[in-house]
Amino acid sequence: MNPSAPYHVGYVVPDIERAMHDLGRAVGVEWNPVRDGRLGDWSYRIVFSRSGPLYTELIEGPEGSPWDPGEGPRCDHVGFWAGGIDACSRRLVEKDYPLNFDARPYGRPWAYHRMPGLGLRIELVDISIQPEFLQTGNPGGATMPPLNC
Repeated sequence: MNPSAPYHVGYVVPDIERAMHDLGRAVGVEWNPVRDGRLGDWSYRIVFSRSGPLYTELIEGPEGSPWDPGEGPRCDHVGFWAGGIDACSRRLVEKDYPLNFDARPYGRPWAYHRMPGLGLRIELVDISIQPEFLQTGNPGGATMPPLNC
């Protein structure tokens, strides 16, 4: 895998089961179990495809959250592993890709940056959690390289 290639694409959806059904039926995506999560005041539901890369992520979040589905389902972000999330995040800000949401103050090792030319966000995820990601979602899956920041 190319270190500049994303490892997942994330979609914000108002109905996670419907989105899973539609994508599974249309192209055969198989899903891991849906997990409930909490970040600050927001409860959300999340699921990843079983195989990848490129993994597919669906997130169902409430109004006002980083995954507010108010405008309907949408492609929301592309996710990259980052070795040294602080340096990668600083580099994006210096290149005029503003920090959109930072989960690190909530104890989570990821951040979103706005990419206006793509109409979506880029998610930087610290490489330190990749083993857990693979163990939970794709045991035996190949490790993926981080971005070169």
